[in-house]
Amino acid sequence: MRSDEIKKGFQRAPHRSLLRATGLKDEDFDKPFIGVANSFIEIIPGHFFLNKYAQIIKEEIRKNGCVPFEFNTIGVDDGIAMGHDGMLYSLPSREIIANSIETVMNAHKLDALICIPNCDKITPGMIMGALRVNVPTIFVSGGPMRAGHLKDGTPIDLATAFEAVGKVAQGEMSEEELYEIECEACPSGGSCSGMFTANSMNTLMEAMGIALEGNGTILALTPEREELLRKAARRICEIAKDEKLTEKYRIKNIINEKAIHNAFVVDMAMGGSTNTILHMMAISKEAGVDFDLARLNEISKHVAHIAKISPSLQTVHMEDIHKAGGVSAVMKEASKRSDTVLYLDNPVIEGGTIGERIAEAKVIDTSIIHPVENPYSEVGGLAILFGNLAEEGAVVKTAGIDPNMREFTGKAICFDSQQEAIDGILAGKVKPGHVVVIRYEGPKGGPGMQEMLAPTSLIAGMNLGDKVALITDGRFSGATRGASIGHVSPEAAEGGVIGLLQDGDEIYINVDTYTLEVKLSDEELEKRRKNFKPKVKDIKGRWLRQYRSLVTNAAHGAILKDEC
Repeated sequence: MRSDEIKKGFQRAPHRSLLRATGLKDEDFDKPFIGVANSFIEIIPGHFFLNKYAQIIKEEIRKNGCVPFEFNTIGVDDGIAMGHDGMLYSLPSREIIANSIETVMNAHKLDALICIPNCDKITPGMIMGALRVNVPTIFVSGGPMRAGHLKDGTPIDLATAFEAVGKVAQGEMSEEELYEIECEACPSGGSCSGMFTANSMNTLMEAMGIALEGNGTILALTPEREELLRKAARRICEIAKDEKLTEKYRIKNIINEKAIHNAFVVDMAMGGSTNTILHMMAISKEAGVDFDLARLNEISKHVAHIAKISPSLQTVHMEDIHKAGGVSAVMKEASKRSDTVLYLDNPVIEGGTIGERIAEAKVIDTSIIHPVENPYSEVGGLAILFGNLAEEGAVVKTAGIDPNMREFTGKAICFDSQQEAIDGILAGKVKPGHVVVIRYEGPKGGPGMQEMLAPTSLIAGMNLGDKVALITDGRFSGATRGASIGHVSPEAAEGGVIGLLQDGDEIYINVDTYTLEVKLSDEELEKRRKNFKPKVKDIKGRWLRQYRSLVTNAAHGAILKDEC
């Protein structure tokens, strides 16, 4: 066992002495040591109960002949951090989480790992760290939140609350109505109820095979979710106690090129958050998979968009997907389009293959998960745009775009920060026909690439969602809808063309041809470049300054350079 390095032989007597201080007995030194990475934190609705989940998992690990060692990672709630400089820390927190997993697991030579994530950057951070350690790993998230409901029964969620702010600003909603939404939008613990970033990533873990069936859709704080915890704990012990299984189920044997492909297929079929592309590119690099961003458009061409979930369809939430058959049903239906849509032979952590897992899956409600013959779209719900404005790519959630906005030409109105944009939108500067440009919000320029739900929600709430587009080198919340194009690379802070734009420049967007261009000649762009010096924000946080000096752009997953 890997842990023998810290517990076997006379030279390890001091090590065993320290371990005995934690409660270990003689018989425990012959058992596998299992790391239980918990993201419990009291300020995040999807995490405040994870300490109880860890207890369930640890009890099951002990029952099954292994020794659990719980440790914690940090977490940032993007919804609470949004709209102020706290959001600058969200994406950088992913790197701290990955580093903490690598540190604890390798410093103590633990044999296997079970991770309990749920929200925002925590899930991809844990995956990245686990890939560096490369021991058998099972992920079991906290589970999605129930949808909220107004008094009249209308389903609502966090996106409703953000968009309601725009309606109040326009005088279309009273503060009393806003208060009702505020109180009902998030009715319980769990990851926010739509196909936002948290639930997108928890779904993709299931698609990749590193989480058990149901991980993405079984509601939080239910007996069904607790049984999933126990099942995960039993399986990690089964693997850790068998040398052959330990070797077979190292996480890099599961997260390979086929798994990355399968994850993106599900992302396309369900119209996941644009953040998944940022995180999956980072995960690909940690897995040693060279995955070209442009390949996503090729995947999209062969994947029907068959499930629409809030924010793209505000009446449908994760609990509805679960009742309709879950992620397995989505995968089974998507695979009917052709034999090459999914890699059905890739392994899953419970044993067998993804094909075997979904073999008996059925769509129970075709109004929620559409038949592949009657999709929302013949192509996937995400796209990568290229052009002189995004030479390395930009990302758009096509699932949330009004059909009239799939091709759009508009005049740029430029803002050098999210706050400038919010102020400008509220002041009425943004008019129909504009393309709102928000720059210096990328990984390096932000720094930290803060999520922007407030500008897009204000645009939607002010009834401009089908009249205005938005582009940024930053990123959007998974709750964003509309013609919102993010991750523009190269970013302004590294000299990208987005930094050269001026008010009134004509910008052309065509989702169907994957195009994002500014109608300027090469000569004009070169002329502007000669006089251009990227802005550098005055940042007080020391960690953010360190992050800015090491981070790559969004096209590379915003990972940190490990060589200077």
